[in-house]
Amino acid sequence: MLFARFQARGVQLLLGGMMARVHEDLRFTDIPKHTESLQVETTAGPVTCTVYRPSATTGTPPPVYINFHGGGFVVARPEQDDHICRYIAATADCVVINVDYAVSPQRQFPAAVTQAYDVTAWVAENGPANNWDGSRLAVGGHSAGANLTAAVCRTARDRGTFTPRLQIIDSAPLDQLADPAAKHSPIAKPLLTPHLMRVFTAAYVPDPADRALPLVSPGLADDLAGLPPALVIVAEHDRLRDEGDAYAKALDAAGVPVTHRVFEGVDHYFTHTGPAPAGKEAIELMASELRTALST
Repeated sequence: MLFARFQARGVQLLLGGMMARVHEDLRFTDIPKHTESLQVETTAGPVTCTVYRPSATTGTPPPVYINFHGGGFVVARPEQDDHICRYIAATADCVVINVDYAVSPQRQFPAAVTQAYDVTAWVAENGPANNWDGSRLAVGGHSAGANLTAAVCRTARDRGTFTPRLQIIDSAPLDQLADPAAKHSPIAKPLLTPHLMRVFTAAYVPDPADRALPLVSPGLADDLAGLPPALVIVAEHDRLRDEGDAYAKALDAAGVPVTHRVFEGVDHYFTHTGPAPAGKEAIELMASELRTALST
């Protein structure tokens, strides 16, 4: 246990700065910089969020999109998604809230899930005071953040609270029970290595008995009916591609409306590191799906 925590701290120090570096052609520098900071109290402690607002004003409170960043549940760098949040706010005409949730090994499962759900519930309930429409809400995330997105939607369905108009599942780890070595890529050196994936899982869910839980491994759940419509994005060269494909198929079989898109020739995290054409296309797809889902 102590060694796993030590390894995770090493990964935090090694990858923290690297993950905040976004491909220069994905930074959308033409979009004005304007953000606000707010703190949301949750049952797992306070959470700082960054708020991006659309420039256009119609007199009607805009809808809201809640974003959960990646980082293997270990790297706390919400700013890595700044380019995505800024682009979506500007082009999907919605408020975007980027959530700085708790990470491991300092805070293990279920802290991140609890914070992600509580923040989303707070956003849904506190629209009038913050000039957004909490009844028109969507959630999404990238890598570990996409796993949290699935957990938030599942918890909301089970508790009968809010109902997201859309969930964005981008390159998600959805089966944390399977041995990472069994997750293959068509290229020789994909970004995610089995060792790194084991470090992430051991830090986030140290008890192996918890790794099959639906809030940890949504891809292993067999009760997906009633979940929100989904945009599922996968990368052809990603070790997580197969579980993303399987989740999209399972959602569809359960009657959940699904847009499933495989981006060819790219690896995990391509929406951040490029290649830029594929990254831009994926981010525009997110914005387009959000515009449609939140405008009805």
